[in-house]
Amino acid sequence: MGCNHDCGSCSQKCGEQDLRAKLNQYSDIKKVIAVSSGKGGVGKSSVTAMLAVMMARRGYKVGVLDADITGPSIPKAFGIHQRAQANELGILPREGHMDNIKVMSINLLLEDENQPVVWRGPVVAGAVTQFWTDVVWGQLDVLFIDMPPGTGDIPLTVYQSIPLDGNVIVTTPQSLVQMVVGKAHKMADMLNVPVLGFVENMSSIKCPDCGKVIPLFGDGQALEKAAAEMGVPVLAKLPMDAGIAALCDSGEIERVVCEELTPAVDAVEALLK
Repeated sequence: MGCNHDCGSCSQKCGEQDLRAKLNQYSDIKKVIAVSSGKGGVGKSSVTAMLAVMMARRGYKVGVLDADITGPSIPKAFGIHQRAQANELGILPREGHMDNIKVMSINLLLEDENQPVVWRGPVVAGAVTQFWTDVVWGQLDVLFIDMPPGTGDIPLTVYQSIPLDGNVIVTTPQSLVQMVVGKAHKMADMLNVPVLGFVENMSSIKCPDCGKVIPLFGDGQALEKAAAEMGVPVLAKLPMDAGIAALCDSGEIERVVCEELTPAVDAVEALLK
């Protein structure tokens, strides 16, 4: 209570404590990337899924950890409806249509995938940590974590419990973006998580008749201004695409082609190289 985040003026020494959870002993993960957002409804889960698919197409072994416990959508995007199994080693993630993508979500542990998760914060936080400690991921080049929106208890648990190598922040082009993105960036900065860059989703829409690109929320310069002030690159601007939405709804995200996201994939690949 009353913490001012100035460790130099504090005698508690909590900044020296290592709060990170121990990775499952049968897992070997080279890089961990969080995909976060300052608010909900920006398409964070679809961006996470597309990043995973595009990395897998480049030949990497990829995992997706769905940390949005109360609003899981990753299994549906990958068309996974079977429950996860377990053995003496731990919980086994499910695979999508591509054999080099592994997925774990709370939906894969429920008897009914439509059952709501009505849990309090500490229980939700514990479930996220267990996806790191108890899931047998095997050998992965990169694990993407689909974060819950905001800067609350669960994102804090992920940032403190799991050693993150980078963070991709997803947003939309409204003028409100400067405040929302700023908070997400400051949280990552406070917890020493490097921000790889921003992805602006729903940036524009292309007219199906004339091909004209129409910005949906003003001139679309709000993110550039905010990013320039923070010294963080804008990695991609994604148009609204009914085809991508349809593939997500039908569980066929692995068929998506989104060339606009390529610079974001390049930024993740650069960490591996």
